[in-house]
Amino acid sequence: MTQQNEWRASEIVDQLIALGVKPGGVLLVHCSFRSVRPVEGGPPGVIAALRAAIGPEGTLVMPSWSGLDDEPFDPAATPATPDLGIVADTFWRLENVTRSDHPFAFAATGPLAARITSDSLPLPPHAPASPIGRIHELDGQVLLLGVEHDSDTTLHLAELIAKVPYGVPRHCTVLDNGKPIRVDYRENDHCCQNFNLADAWLRREGLQREGQVGHAHARLIRSRDIVRIASDRLARDPLVFLHPIEAGCEECDAARQSAGCAPRSTSGGGQF
Repeated sequence: MTQQNEWRASEIVDQLIALGVKPGGVLLVHCSFRSVRPVEGGPPGVIAALRAAIGPEGTLVMPSWSGLDDEPFDPAATPATPDLGIVADTFWRLENVTRSDHPFAFAATGPLAARITSDSLPLPPHAPASPIGRIHELDGQVLLLGVEHDSDTTLHLAELIAKVPYGVPRHCTVLDNGKPIRVDYRENDHCCQNFNLADAWLRREGLQREGQVGHAHARLIRSRDIVRIASDRLARDPLVFLHPIEAGCEECDAARQSAGCAPRSTSGGGQF
């Protein structure tokens, strides 16, 4: 580290390897640059360190969706939603990075990039035939870099595999012969705050490695372990990720209602 507390890319690589990142493996990264910084080279420096840690035979993956339900998605031009952070929005723009051709996009580089990103529009977004599903299929690792499990989209895959009873109405816009078309679907969505329960579950089983990367706290877990542990919990309680009714969480209440587990609301415009 320099005198200005800026981490060198080589130091970040060492930290990633010490954490357990596998050279030659598939690595899905959810990242908060604000937590990691300052890093030599900024966001591209973080990406370079991640690439160096997995090596030329590894495949690096990041979320890259737009979050724009009413605008057609252009993989060559549509920015990633700001919620994903500057590292993710920088990554898809780099040379030799492949991006999904649908609104629920992920971006990837490496030998398995095309396999991970080439599925057509997945509905719901994190179904097995989606980038998240392909990472699970390929026994990839998930790196939560300065973020917690409420950013862990692999848990949505676990919900689908466990056949959770909730699904709220959503839509996206795609191009059909150059014309924008609205596509309606149901998604296993909610506020996701209770995804952080996975921390204790994975720690208890010794399945989550944790340490410092840059200035951030990092978590590293196999995708298959996330899905297995979460699926086991969901088998016992299919609503474990939803806040109780008394918490007053509108997103979780909508998910409960879709499962027939909450009374129909009389407020909020009666949208359900």
